[in-house]
Amino acid sequence: MTSTAAPDAVTGAGSSPPSLSRRDRTVIAVLLVATFVVILNETIMGVALPVLLDELQVTAAVGQWLTAGFLLTMSVVIPVTGYLIQRVPTRVLYGAAMTLFSAGTLLAALAPGFTVLMAGRVVQACGTAIMLPLLMTTVMTLVPPARRGAVMGNISIVISVAPAIGPTVSGVVLNTFGWRAMFWVVLPIAVGTLLLGVRQVTSVGESSDTPLDLLSVALSVVGFGGLVYGLSSIGHSGGSAGTTLWVSFALGIGGITAFVLRQVSLQRRERALLDLRTFTFRTFTLASALMMVMMGLLLGTVTILPIYLQNVLRLDPLATGLLLLPGGLLMGLLSPLVGRLYDRVGPRVLLVVGTAATSASLWFATTFDAATPAALVLVFHLVLSLGLAFSFTPLFSSGLGALPSRLYSHGSAVFSTTQQLAAAAGVALLVSVMSAAAAELTASGQAAAAEMGGVHSALLLAAFVSLLPVAGSFAIGGKVDTGAGVPAHH
Repeated sequence: MTSTAAPDAVTGAGSSPPSLSRRDRTVIAVLLVATFVVILNETIMGVALPVLLDELQVTAAVGQWLTAGFLLTMSVVIPVTGYLIQRVPTRVLYGAAMTLFSAGTLLAALAPGFTVLMAGRVVQACGTAIMLPLLMTTVMTLVPPARRGAVMGNISIVISVAPAIGPTVSGVVLNTFGWRAMFWVVLPIAVGTLLLGVRQVTSVGESSDTPLDLLSVALSVVGFGGLVYGLSSIGHSGGSAGTTLWVSFALGIGGITAFVLRQVSLQRRERALLDLRTFTFRTFTLASALMMVMMGLLLGTVTILPIYLQNVLRLDPLATGLLLLPGGLLMGLLSPLVGRLYDRVGPRVLLVVGTAATSASLWFATTFDAATPAALVLVFHLVLSLGLAFSFTPLFSSGLGALPSRLYSHGSAVFSTTQQLAAAAGVALLVSVMSAAAAELTASGQAAAAEMGGVHSALLLAAFVSLLPVAGSFAIGGKVDTGAGVPAHH
């Protein structure tokens, strides 16, 4: 692998880092707001699912595809975003993404039944898949290396706080107005950011005339789609090893293998849909791997925790959402601070603190039982949120900062793709362990303890997995990458 060792001193020490122009600040602000809205929408469905199952008269196995189908669509579209960002002007791509998201939101709000609602979620996911890679690529292109940590701190707010407050927003709206209001509330914000962005967002970076390789697109659909479908099916089938499940995994693994071989071939002619030379940079590869584990822990825990709070501690959905809200707010408050600290001290110290806090909180959660006070669960979630806040910004900044500017769009797409795979894997793994442990306890005549036993097993697995990023954090460079050779934006 190519070495990405950073210089001996943090860039900007002893001198003021260059400031962003008003235009650049406006572009980034609009993209941040739009990305916050689309990620918030991604997470509001969990609390609403029981209501939707009842009103739309569908089973849980069918209804869960409102979330799994969203993830599946994201995993299929994201690998293409690296190509789109290089080929399509920023303003046009932003307009297309937010138009898709707004149209999907309107379709979901007006849906007369499950099929139309599912279609609306798929259209929403197409727009959502474009926004985060577009935001990260724009930031890496516009922001000088010495200021990237602070700006990436704001991106961490979007990535971490939006999922954290999604259940709260969903609970409040559901209790007051019903499930359609979740989409009606989001729609005017989405349309507003669309109109503002079309006026304010300017094209950044250089366009490329690389032709689209349709075979790569087909292989990415089969590979990433099959893998996410298989992972999502495990999470909602208690580890079932049915024919469909194994066929999905086989197609996914085979498709991804063929996709990788195709990209390696196309890279020699600079025609890759997703340039995998990003993985020849050691820091980027390590950051991607650690981000996958941390994102899997976040999404898996966020899925298990409401089950524990509602089914074991007997809290209602609104109380569950409100209990998780302080953690989301803490992440929002800490992320800009972590970004500024990153610019001063580099990634390693922050990552060691963040991964250690995350692991400590999960080990603490393994002590929970049916009599645990809600206040202790709140403490756990606050420490977990602190750990994640100290982890995401250094991982994003150090990983993308290790790449040359020509690979920013592909690096952003790789990050987003691996996050979707990690989200599906984290949820699938923890839910499968929880379901299997609960079923075993029920079969042995301990039905009363089954739910708590399942939750405990899932949290214990999460605690063991959390030790991996603690060890990996020491392998990330201790200083900020200077971004030498990164050209000014166009």
